[in-house]
Amino acid sequence: MTHKTLCFGELLLRLSAPHHLRLSQSPSLDVQFTGSEANVAVSLAKFGSHAGFITLVPDNDVGHMGLSTLKKLDVDTQLCMFSGERLGLFYFEMGIGHRASKVLYDRAHSSLATISHGQIDWHKAFEGITWFHWSGITPAISQAAADATLEALQVAKELNIAISCDFNYRSGLWKYGKQPSEIMPQLVQYCNLILGDGDTINTYFGIKENDYNQLALKTFEQFPALDYIALTARKAIHASHNTYKGFLHDKKTMHESKEYDIPDILDRLGTGDAFMAGLIHALQKREEDVQYAVDFAAASATLNHAIYGDFNLITEAEVIGVMQGNTGGNVSR
Repeated sequence: MTHKTLCFGELLLRLSAPHHLRLSQSPSLDVQFTGSEANVAVSLAKFGSHAGFITLVPDNDVGHMGLSTLKKLDVDTQLCMFSGERLGLFYFEMGIGHRASKVLYDRAHSSLATISHGQIDWHKAFEGITWFHWSGITPAISQAAADATLEALQVAKELNIAISCDFNYRSGLWKYGKQPSEIMPQLVQYCNLILGDGDTINTYFGIKENDYNQLALKTFEQFPALDYIALTARKAIHASHNTYKGFLHDKKTMHESKEYDIPDILDRLGTGDAFMAGLIHALQKREEDVQYAVDFAAASATLNHAIYGDFNLITEAEVIGVMQGNTGGNVSR
């Protein structure tokens, strides 16, 4: 079966201080495009899967450049629409050693935040689609974006499309008067696969449990439509050195990846999206092999720590190589 994945979310402009400089001291900023759901689409395309992206961008040079960037990376952007006045952006200060990284959002009144009810014809958008991906960032930016997400989920469920969500809680968002606990439960009820962590699950649903197995089982109880719950465990020794591990529960067993030691992080942003894309790709290719899915996802995320920018410019073969123990010590010739 040929799978086609559609990702829905906001395309963003990332403005980064180069060379680990602080924003206050940098005379210039590096410009890249990003966005959690766009990152997933790029990663899937690099793995060789069909990946589409749907969003709203302004009809100006910045909006066109963003879509052109995605097209060059083999993401299908034909469903994207020109609307609104501005692209959301954020400023990024990359940490190093014991100085943490920092993100400053500037997303108010962006194109996607001002989406109108019924602006996207979801029945048409989902033609030929077998998997739909969204994240908790989209309903965090405005009530209108939350409503559009609900519209999409209702149609996707009606059409029996598999649905995944990366919880992606961002404390710097959720500024429009609603708490995530008021919005997320009604959206997550449609999902087949979710990705989160203990703190976010507690924030969204009030489920608190230190043991990951018990946390997953309690979440399954609250959301019976779920087939899989994915979790990650990151230990930050400092900004440039983390360990990383993935978990995937299939209602029967908690499957765990190996723990990766990542001592020289180039760029941490987008690594959770690389994990999510790894899960989607592996489950589409080998649906019954849950252990392979979490192993593939963890290796994908680990490699993305060595890519500058949010897009995971890593191939399926490179991920499999890391799974098989090729950790980059030898030159590929």
